[in-house]
Amino acid sequence: MGKKKLQRYAEIQELDNVIKPGDLPANSNLTIRGKWNEAVFGREAPIILELACGKGDYTLALAERYPDCHLIGVDIKGDRVWKGATQALERRLDNVRFIRGRIDHITGYFEEGEVSELWITFPDPFPKKSKKKRRLTHPLFLRRYQQICKPGSYLHLKTDDDMFFDFSLEMLHQEDIPVEEVIYDIHNHFDQGPEELEILTYYEKLHLEAGKTIKYLRARL
Repeated sequence: MGKKKLQRYAEIQELDNVIKPGDLPANSNLTIRGKWNEAVFGREAPIILELACGKGDYTLALAERYPDCHLIGVDIKGDRVWKGATQALERRLDNVRFIRGRIDHITGYFEEGEVSELWITFPDPFPKKSKKKRRLTHPLFLRRYQQICKPGSYLHLKTDDDMFFDFSLEMLHQEDIPVEEVIYDIHNHFDQGPEELEILTYYEKLHLEAGKTIKYLRARL
């Protein structure tokens, strides 16, 4: 681990807006589970998750657009979470929190029906078939999302990867989760999707510079 990452790893332990694995018991009966509004934010508001949030671009942008909502970014990479968490503090976004943890443990952090909306932005597509169960739209993950989200909640997906996008559509259909909107090139069709598609992540800018098209879908959990 590089010197800068080591320094950020140490600093992230002191950030009050980051929930770390060591902060909570290692079982599923977490005291924070089901009590985010009460115990963490201190008020009632809809909870929006960004999974595989990276540096938290969407988490922060959505928090600024929707101050009456609670935004929570989830990523396993401490270096990335540190970036988003420190920016949230600098921008005085008190409706933002981050979880440095594994997404396959997400049902241990949230109670049934606790989440109102979910974004997945440019996740690792895991192109090898042997690793397809790690793709964030595999049925193993979709069923977890259905547990923690309120019935009828939106799942939004943005990706540059054709294989992953097609796989996601197939898995959603397989799980009988209705897909309400599909856009294969959002930067040529902004008028067709929600205004949140105008938010550009760090990775999205790199993909656009490389000439890739960005795809989007919205499903109803």
